[in-house]
Amino acid sequence: MAEEKKQEDREEVKVDETVETETSEEKDTESTEAGEAAETKEEAEEKEESAEEAEEEKGNGGFFKKKEKKDKKDAQIEELTDKVRRQMAEFENFRKRSEKEKSQMYEVGAKSILEKILPVVDNFERGLKGMEESEDPFAQGMQMIYKQLMTSLEEAGVSPIEALGNEFDPNFHNAVMHVEDEEAGESEIVEEFQKGYMYHDTVLRHSMVKVAN
Repeated sequence: MAEEKKQEDREEVKVDETVETETSEEKDTESTEAGEAAETKEEAEEKEESAEEAEEEKGNGGFFKKKEKKDKKDAQIEELTDKVRRQMAEFENFRKRSEKEKSQMYEVGAKSILEKILPVVDNFERGLKGMEESEDPFAQGMQMIYKQLMTSLEEAGVSPIEALGNEFDPNFHNAVMHVEDEEAGESEIVEEFQKGYMYHDTVLRHSMVKVAN
């Protein structure tokens, strides 16, 4: 009886151990499956994040590419605009310089011709002295020609320099004689030997005068 009881106890222990082993194996299997499921989920999330990042990088790349292309175009436009402005400024400077040179050349040429005409005017004035009231047709014709000549010179910009009775000014007058005269003022021009002329704002010829000390 005692041996049979022991045999039964042994068999119960083996059954319990078998049950415990199966239970342990089931738990290990469940843990493994849960772990694999977790790993699969993490991998899926990582892949999804990677795909999103790649898509974002692609989109940003396209944006920056377009922006870079646009910036390059704007730079070319600015460069061409700057070139046009420079060329326009250079042309404007050239035009002004050409006009100034042309004007200077005209002034020099006109001044040279007028200087050669002045001795003719001097001779007219010398020949007409004392003939103002003459009724001689020749004298009257000379006076008419002289007036026409002086009118033409005036229209061209030539005007006589005022000298007699004015104070001596070296910018307009050339003193060839000095005289002591108590009735005249200091540095007053008392006599004019040769009339001076202006061409616009330039002295064409200085007046040749006598100055009182």
